[in-house]
Amino acid sequence: MDANARQTETSASTILAVNNIEVIYNHVILVLKGVSLTVPEGGIVALLGANGAGKTTTLKAVSSLLQAERGDVTKGNIVFKGEQVQALSPSDLVRRGCIQVMEGRHCFGHLTIEENLLTGAFTRRDGDAAVKASLEKVYAYFPRLRERRGSQAGYTSGGEQQMCAIGRALMSKPNMILLDEPSMGLAPQLVEEIFEIVKELNEKEGVSFLLAEQNTNVALRYATYGYIMESGRIVLDGTAKALRENEDVKEFYLGVGGEGRKSFRNVKHYKRRKRWLA
Repeated sequence: MDANARQTETSASTILAVNNIEVIYNHVILVLKGVSLTVPEGGIVALLGANGAGKTTTLKAVSSLLQAERGDVTKGNIVFKGEQVQALSPSDLVRRGCIQVMEGRHCFGHLTIEENLLTGAFTRRDGDAAVKASLEKVYAYFPRLRERRGSQAGYTSGGEQQMCAIGRALMSKPNMILLDEPSMGLAPQLVEEIFEIVKELNEKEGVSFLLAEQNTNVALRYATYGYIMESGRIVLDGTAKALRENEDVKEFYLGVGGEGRKSFRNVKHYKRRKRWLA
């Protein structure tokens, strides 16, 4: 099927379609191999897998951030809101409503929380009043940021910086947020708080989410659909409920199988039991 036909085939209810993409770094290193996934309008989709599986690269392919790391989408295409976007710049994609929250938060440490949030509105052209209204909305979702609005971001906690990074993305008025490892380095209570806010943003603001996450247990409680990656490929996908009940997923990603908690010390047995791998 040619690119135009594939684009036409994309459902009107699908906000993002990644179609059989291949990503190569430095013109040599093949990182993603035939990755395909879709995100429905207003949905929360989880991209799961161990560290190094290719989750972050997939998000960067969608958000056009690969070129900064000498990476290229060499095959396939990416359709956002019915338009192929793999050749767009990151700022063009933000203007169209798709933005990524990077792994590790990446706040501007020398700026205040409020100054960080305002940088998220840089691409907007709808006036100061609209930006101020968005800022108040962010503070309504993240009351802690209102309390710390005058503090330098570099001196706030990891949880507050994660909230700041998500709030900064919201300031661009996105239709979709690519959220990379939101639970990384956070206490379990804060992880739950972040994911509850993600759920609220999805339900009240209609923001779609594609989230890359190693914490499979938490991600599958909030997502409606999930994809599992191994070595740059999608190896399993299904509804969140189906993945939670899958015996292999329970054993290798949730830590509990039919016989109780498993040990990964026997690597040969671990690989042999992964029935979805070639």
